[in-house]
This record gives sequence, C-alpha cells and structure tokens, in this order.
Amino acid sequence: MSAKDRAQERFTEREAELQELSQWMYDHPELANEEFETSARMVEILRSGGFQVEYPAYGLDTAFAARVGSEGPGVIICAEMDALPDVGHACGHNIIATAGIGAGLALADLADELGIRVTVLGTPAEEHHGGKVDLINAGAFEGAAASMMIHPSPHDVVDPKFIAINHVDVEFRGKATHASFAPELGINALDAAVQAYVNVSTLRQHFLDSDRVHGVILNGGTAPNVIPEYTRMSWYVRAATDERLDELYPRILKCFEAAAIATGCTYEIIESGHRYKDIRNDKVLVDLYAANSEALGRPMPRYDDLPPRGAGSTDMGNVSYEVPAIHPMISINSSPAVNHQHEFAAHTVTDDGKAAIRDGALAMAWSIIDLAEGNRWDELGTY
Repeated sequence: MSAKDRAQERFTEREAELQELSQWMYDHPELANEEFETSARMVEILRSGGFQVEYPAYGLDTAFAARVGSEGPGVIICAEMDALPDVGHACGHNIIATAGIGAGLALADLADELGIRVTVLGTPAEEHHGGKVDLINAGAFEGAAASMMIHPSPHDVVDPKFIAINHVDVEFRGKATHASFAPELGINALDAAVQAYVNVSTLRQHFLDSDRVHGVILNGGTAPNVIPEYTRMSWYVRAATDERLDELYPRILKCFEAAAIATGCTYEIIESGHRYKDIRNDKVLVDLYAANSEALGRPMPRYDDLPPRGAGSTDMGNVSYEVPAIHPMISINSSPAVNHQHEFAAHTVTDDGKAAIRDGALAMAWSIIDLAEGNRWDELGTY
C-alpha cells in the first residue's frame, strides 16, 4: 500500500471525530485569544493520535505545538481556531482546524518512515490580533522547511491573493457641555470622528484600485443634549503589498490628524493587533497541492484564471515571508453567501463543509508526502 493510501486510511479512521469537532466549534465559538476549550479539544485529539504536544506553547495561552517525527525537514500545518463576534465561525475556522488536525493524523504513522518532522500548530487570534505573528516572534517557525493551511470559501482557488493590513483605532477627545444651553463652551469629539470619516472618503479618489480602507465609530457620544467629549473609531487599512501599505497608511493617519486640528480636539492613534503582510504562494507547493486536490476529485483553479474579485488579509501572509507556504481556498458551495456572513457559518457544517475537511486534509498530507518522497525540499522558495 502506498504512503498516500495509508495516509487516507488513517484519516478515514478519524474522520467522523473531526466532523464532530467542527460541529462543536460551530456550536461553541470562542473569540480571539479566548479559545480555551477549543484548543483543549484539539490537543486531546492530537495526543490520542500519537503526537507529543506542547500546550500552551510559545507564550500564548491557547496556542499549541503537536509534533511527530524525530528527524528530517520540518513542515508546519497551521490550525486556526478563533471565531468572529456575532457571526461565530463565519470564516470557517472550524474547517481550518479540523483539516489541519486531519492532515497531521494522516501523516503521524508515516513521519519517521518519510524522514520528516510534522508539527500541527494551533494558531490563535487570526481574526483580530494576529497570533501567527506572535508565534513567529517566539520562534515557532524557525528551521521549518514549509508551512501550509487551507481556508473555506465560496470558491476553489489554489493560490489566492491576500493583501497587507494595518488595524488601527483612533480616539478623539474634546470638551463636554450642554448642547443647547452653552454649545459655545464645548469641543465636539463626534465632529472630529465624522470629519475623519469624510477625510478618508475624500482621499479615496486617489486610492489605487487595490487599496481598501474601512472604519466604524465604536463610541460616538452618550446623549443628544451633551456635546460628545470622547469618540473612538476602528479602522482597517489594506493594500496589495506591504510596500504599498507603507505609502498609504501615513496618509490615512493624516486624515485623523486633520480632523483633530479642524475641531480643536486632541487625538491618539492606537494600533490594534499586528500588521499583516501580503501572501507569497510558493510555486512548488502550489503545484503539488493542485495535483493532489485534482486526484481527490477537486480541481483547483489558479487565481489569475478567475474573474477579478476582492481580497482579504491574513497573518499567514507573515508566515509566507518566513518559510515557503501556501493557503488554498476550498469551496463549500455557499454562494451567494460569503465569508463573515451568518449563512456562510451555517454552511461550514453541511456535507459540503465536511467534504472540505476531507479534501483539504488529504491534499495537504499528500503534498507533504510528495515533498518527502521526491526530496524536493531544495526546490522550495520560488514565488
């Protein structure tokens, strides 16, 4: 029996358990850095599959590193686990986690035979803070030959585009007063927030088509008859590349500064979470994954062969600058529902979601087997 057949057999033995975990995660979503019960359940499954598990790991309470294999090149399979506020697992991290665990379980009995080391890395807080950046800084990816993960989507694409992002909040502070009796004594922090929003909107005519800037007012005041003395906004500033973000981000900060000057408020910039880089898809890994996915009955189109569409951001982009990496998007046939919608979350636990777990896990495991059996490690690092 070939290594790929044995990997598939091992995965199939645990498939029902992984589906149950995905359903449990859907029913019990935990937010960024709060994935305590989720990570504990993931660790339990990996320990039962023969992995040596460090948990918690790398200074993060909900991170873990499950390892198998004693020598040879190391491959890190990333398993995201956090949910979104209000819409739960509407980005499908329940599928990401279970596919990552499934790939690891499929390889557990083969690692020593293949001469590789496999780590399933539990990565918290992708949705807001950027847990993979903390893991990079703590050395989790040092010495790794490759890293990979999959992500559910309305569409299949083997080499998706992800863009760079800065998460930033801005606070404006003014002076409260009675809005009708003595408005001349006040300094309106809500006016500053509104002006900041208008400033960014005015700047949009000078954006590149790939630039994305969007924000909300988190705190806009307390009562209509009180001039607001404090407001807070939250913004995401995105660009196609890290270099372009270096150009765009300072201009957005000037929009906030101008609003403060115009209204007489003071202001403070608060960077929220880590900056995410754009993703670099390794060509060898892309080709291997595409071939293995097609062998499983799921052909994976290339990004450049698809109609133009928007792009999100991920801290896996930062990983791709550290080690050769891929991040294929796997369809769960949710269209017209897209990521971050309630309807998308519900679709993660359908038969299409279960198929994504299986196809993603096996395509990753088979690609790692191809790397090892073909001794293709030296070919990695081409983008």
